[in-house]
Amino acid sequence: MLGLLLALVTMIGVTSTAALAAPAHQGSPPTRLALAASPMDTVAAMQPSWNMGNTLDAIPDETSWGNPAATKALFDTIKSQGFRSVRIPVTWTDHQSASAPYTIDAAWMNRVKQVVDWALADGLYVVLNVHHDSWQWIATMPTDHDGVLARFKATWTQIAATFKDSPRSLLLESNNEPQFNNTTDAQGIQYNDELNTAFHSVVRQSGGNNATRLLVLPTLHTNSGQTFLDALAANMKSFNDGNLVVTVHYYGYYPFSVNVAGGTQFDATSQKDMTDHFARIRATFTSKGIPVYNGEYGLLGYPDSNHPSRIERGEALKFYEQFGYEARTARVTTALWDPGTWAYLNRTTLQWSDPALFAAIRSSWTARSGTASSDRIFLAKSSAITARTLTLNPNGRTFRGLWQGSTRLAQGKDYTVSGNQLTLTAAALTRLAGKRAYGTNATVEARYSGGLPWKIYVTTYDRPVLSDATGSTSGLTIPTQYRGDQLATMEATYADGSNAGPVNWSPYQEFNVSFSPDYSGNGLLLTSDFLNALRDNTQATLVFHFWSGATVTYRVTKNAGSVTGTVD
Repeated sequence: MLGLLLALVTMIGVTSTAALAAPAHQGSPPTRLALAASPMDTVAAMQPSWNMGNTLDAIPDETSWGNPAATKALFDTIKSQGFRSVRIPVTWTDHQSASAPYTIDAAWMNRVKQVVDWALADGLYVVLNVHHDSWQWIATMPTDHDGVLARFKATWTQIAATFKDSPRSLLLESNNEPQFNNTTDAQGIQYNDELNTAFHSVVRQSGGNNATRLLVLPTLHTNSGQTFLDALAANMKSFNDGNLVVTVHYYGYYPFSVNVAGGTQFDATSQKDMTDHFARIRATFTSKGIPVYNGEYGLLGYPDSNHPSRIERGEALKFYEQFGYEARTARVTTALWDPGTWAYLNRTTLQWSDPALFAAIRSSWTARSGTASSDRIFLAKSSAITARTLTLNPNGRTFRGLWQGSTRLAQGKDYTVSGNQLTLTAAALTRLAGKRAYGTNATVEARYSGGLPWKIYVTTYDRPVLSDATGSTSGLTIPTQYRGDQLATMEATYADGSNAGPVNWSPYQEFNVSFSPDYSGNGLLLTSDFLNALRDNTQATLVFHFWSGATVTYRVTKNAGSVTGTVD
């Protein structure tokens, strides 16, 4: 029954049997972890968790998606940064025969075991799974039911045999983001139940520590909708097995997560989407003693050092701050999805690409931090400076004041506080703006009684200036003087009021998909995806919205393969 106590309280060490050449760490035995008394406590001890994304799950090989091969030093770093567990996604497809008996290459299996053993040796819990196979061949189950089921069982039979004697700090996860071609949700749930059942049976019958190892079961799509949670709960109940863990993923309210349909802010709608996600999990599982591992979280396409930031930094920080709080409240263990070098941890230097962002994420694991309605105060260079007001969001903390570096600003003179309304005076802003060069002139911090301070960037701007341009449907770069401002979103419509562009359900197109700013190059790109979706010989009206509140209207017309753009 669910909630059954784990039979073992310590785990058996194992020495790596990897056949590949290994560094000096190869012989290090796994650190012996004492398992907690219950699955809930064990999964709680795994918080926080980190995904080694786009590495062993890359297609076709480990380094195919731009990350270097994993090393023992990588896990040393992860452990030193406060993570207690890692999820190691693995795609098996290109290292396995596509026909019976579906043999996995010995070299690949040995490499996977080598990497898993490195993480275990650092005293980290590990979650190992079947990853992009989910859409490569498992998704064809509706039209190849028996073949997919046979291959799935064969895959897990081989994985289970390899890891049956590994410490029980290794968890096995059935299938990443289960999905099935051309099916309804009801049909998909049936297929997912069947695969989870097969996974459970194969692993439990393989012996060794697999008899009682914690097994991680996903909902359909790893979606936290109530229908999917209820279906998994019923499926799990049929196993009469207390050593099971639920997994779901969370990437936020979609329009905000990718910046589409005007979802530029972590507003009430985005916040409710998050609180509802955790409320359903708590009511369905954790309040009943059933552990939940949020196996991936983050914002889609953020951060990405290869492209302009599609989400304003302060809004992203609010997302991560609340996510940590909601997860703690719901007693859910969370695993940051890290696609690698261009996002969070640079896998070559083993340094955080954005240390301040990671500091905010790390802080969210244990504490709340106060925020404000914005992290920027925009001052138009062409206008006189006036007082500006932000709304403080203390998040249970007490506002302590404003600082510029080590200098505390004077309340009453530099700023006033009325309730949660923080007003910076015109005199203080004039001093902070200095010579009023375009861009950030000064940074002040709103400090609270705990957590991290909230940075406020005093920024000088003027309304951006766009110029006429010509190009082709392969891409149109609009000469743009940003003049200290930052692009928030783009609205595109035709004269008849219909939406223009690949997003046909909203006039607000997707950032970095339909359009993308080039701040350093003084350009604004309209992508081929956007231009090819436009009607021929029909003018589209674009309204560019900037974070200062400024807007600029622009007209674009496509004629066969050529495109012209004019300022309104």
